[in-house]
Amino acid sequence: MPQAPSDVSQVLLPFGGLVGREVDLDAFLQTLMDRIAITLQADRGTLWLLDPARRELFSRAAHLPEVSQIRVKLGQGVAGTVAEAGHAINVPDPRGEQRFFADIDRMTGYRTTSLLAVPLRDGDGALYGVLQVLNRRGADRFTDEDTQRLTAIASQVSTALQSTSLYQELQRAKDQPQVPVGYFFNRIIGESPQLQAIYRLVRKAAPTDATVLLRGESGSGKELFARAVHVNGPRRDQPFIKVDCAALPETLIENELFGHERGAFTGADHRVPGKFEAASGGTVFIDEIGELPLPVQGKLLRVIQDREFERVGGTQAVKVDVRIVAATHRDLARMVAEGRFREDLYYRIKVVEVVLPPLRERGAEDLERLARHFVAAVARRHRLTAPRLSAAALERLKRYRWPGNVRELENCIESAVVLCEGEILEEHLPLPNLDRPAPTTGASASDASPPADPTLLPLAEVERRHILRVLDAVKGNRTAAARVLEIGRNTLARKLKEFGLGDEP
Repeated sequence: MPQAPSDVSQVLLPFGGLVGREVDLDAFLQTLMDRIAITLQADRGTLWLLDPARRELFSRAAHLPEVSQIRVKLGQGVAGTVAEAGHAINVPDPRGEQRFFADIDRMTGYRTTSLLAVPLRDGDGALYGVLQVLNRRGADRFTDEDTQRLTAIASQVSTALQSTSLYQELQRAKDQPQVPVGYFFNRIIGESPQLQAIYRLVRKAAPTDATVLLRGESGSGKELFARAVHVNGPRRDQPFIKVDCAALPETLIENELFGHERGAFTGADHRVPGKFEAASGGTVFIDEIGELPLPVQGKLLRVIQDREFERVGGTQAVKVDVRIVAATHRDLARMVAEGRFREDLYYRIKVVEVVLPPLRERGAEDLERLARHFVAAVARRHRLTAPRLSAAALERLKRYRWPGNVRELENCIESAVVLCEGEILEEHLPLPNLDRPAPTTGASASDASPPADPTLLPLAEVERRHILRVLDAVKGNRTAAARVLEIGRNTLARKLKEFGLGDEP
């Protein structure tokens, strides 16, 4: 075992920069437990968190190779008793100890010989979890000094956790106990069966260098999952470089990816490296790969196959060591059949294919967790007091179909948080009125058959409404709107022209 740090402050010191960054929360918590076990010279450690909906503790980060998670009722076992009583418990020998829950040892096959557990409290003194260590190495029991050290560490852990989205979910659960505590994977919020299947897939693929293709509707979180693949793999400390093919003119995409040599074109007065060279040792995320021109597709295929390319205007092969993650909202198989996407490239990028579900298919609980998370995050970003989300507003959010997915939900919540006064009401939500009949075109209103469901709109109308709603949210700034929509500014201008809005004033 490594030497234990002499100062407990060293337990969290290396992680101060991690909490506020877009990192793998699971890896952060697990590394935290590793250091706590080393500091206390314990064989194992467990971070338990409180689920108010079920009045249970669940293991959130633990040395539990035998099982994925353990839950105990409040008052059950040592950890459950600490959560109920609110004070530390040191058990030098669990034999004959009534507070010891032996079923866990029977479940895991592990033998507990000593145990120490202390409560986790937030800034207001409210208990929200338990920190526990098992089996003191080189001694029969944990000492009173160990209890003081673990209590001090628990205070530091609480400070760190309160900077994460996990803590925001725990706080929400105290006010909404009818909704169970959600599941977090990096900064991705949700525990629907579809998402949990994707979490498992990402965990398997991330430690490898396999090329990953993410498919899903615009706004469904493809970039978040691309980052999850990166930070859960061996390249996590190397660059993560994004290239958005939809935001670049065709003439610039090749230069953006591969760079150019001096003299390659007018104005190229020096060599410029591309994204692949900038990402050396790390990951290149090619967003909207379906927009990649056919000539550039061939060059990308060479990178995937041989890990080499030539800069624009160059003749010398450049070797590169990168992982490739690609994403698209398009049907690439159909594009292959239509001759618009290379078949050989298609099969090379879909080594691991991940299909993300749209928000409307993830269920009401995921939507509520996301909405409450965005309320807290937006209020913090704008330095406002987080408003209450009324029951009527929440029900309205659940009825809507969300063609723009999670990104549209976030923009909707941001508008409501800024405009409301202490409580988000239904009228604060910038959503279309479902009760208003859709205008008819061509035939008269008397001849038109009413739609069976007024929420079912043509795709073109859904796109038009969403784009106009985003433009309204960013006060007409087309550059900002294109960024939110994750499309090029030229693409946005073309769509607005199709809507009859003409040129930008």
